Amino acid sequence: MKAKALTMTDKIKYVQDTLYVISGKWKLPILMTMYDGKTRFRDIQRAIPAITTRVLSKELKDLEANQLIIRTVYDDSPVLVEYTLAAYSESLKPVVDVMVYWGNNHRKKITGK
Repeated sequence: MKAKALTMTDKIKYVQDTLYVISGKWKLPILMTMYDGKTRFRDIQRAIPAITTRVLSKELKDLEANQLIIRTVYDDSPVLVEYTLAAYSESLKPVVDVMVYWGNNHRKKITGK
């Protein structure tokens, strides 16, 4: 059976859904640091210049709610919290890679460098 072609309304709806999940200035940079192996709150924060503790905490909660990351609390002293990428987050990696490529080319076009 052949798949039904998407209407423009469907396409717009799906793009809006994607933007809702990855919207804002910080979610993709957070995921990028996690793709690079950062899993602890402070490591993620240090890897992203200018992000505040409050904003990072909120964005991590949003990413967890959207099932892109997993938060694990270890009962050590002091308590250790780690964030890991959910397998589902790997589906965003190609999108991020294309955005990096496009952004690099756009910067060259705008700056002439």
